[in-house]
Amino acid sequence: MDVDAHLRDSARAGVPVTAIAADYPHGHVIAPHSHAHGQLLYAIEGVMCIDAQGGRWVVPPTRGVWLEAGIAHQVRMSGDVKMRTVFVAADAGAQLPQGSCVLGIPPLLRELILAAIDLPPGDGPASRASCLRGLLLHELRALPVLPLHLPLPSDPRLRAVCQRLTEAPDDGRTVDAWAAGAGMSARTLHRLFQQQTGMRFGYWRQQVRLLAALERLARGDKVVDVALDHGYQSQSAFAAMFRRHFGMPPTLFYR
Repeated sequence: MDVDAHLRDSARAGVPVTAIAADYPHGHVIAPHSHAHGQLLYAIEGVMCIDAQGGRWVVPPTRGVWLEAGIAHQVRMSGDVKMRTVFVAADAGAQLPQGSCVLGIPPLLRELILAAIDLPPGDGPASRASCLRGLLLHELRALPVLPLHLPLPSDPRLRAVCQRLTEAPDDGRTVDAWAAGAGMSARTLHRLFQQQTGMRFGYWRQQVRLLAALERLARGDKVVDVALDHGYQSQSAFAAMFRRHFGMPPTLFYR
């Protein structure tokens, strides 16, 4: 589908909210791009890994990522992905999140998104299509923001550390070892990391492990294998950390 053409048709019809569907195979990458509309990326199956200005998001089913208008982003598919995207015109974005973030997608919004895909480009103000779009926009404004964001520092030395941890989340080197490799003291690493990401280094490392684990769990890997491959000493230690972070054990997350 030509997304830009679809958005132009919606704009001509005066439609503030429009939705499209697209399916992608595992490993497919959508090259960096941006839209003039705000965008909710949501997948009813599979996991999306989104790199955008300011960080990375890992988005499993039942979650979506809100991207501000004009934000350049790349999307990588983990598992076969059934993507459903909602675009919101800039003048209809009041009360929506001010920054890009991950949102919970409750059952009602899921059904509204699926129904919106089949709506005509335009309709009267009192029509079913107009009412459905209005309800969808209302529900978008009420969504909770979830901690599935991985901000990246601007310092190139810290970015190199982050790149290594992203590639090998089970790397168990100490903070002192990471700092020495980056040519700075541990105190400087901690200070810069907190300043540039808003997170402590230890929390960021925990976060990168959890987000990498989400991709593996989405593909159906065993919890024990995921735990050991991501630096945890046991399945129970991983499950305890997962529960503290997401409020449920990993065995229930994708149900």
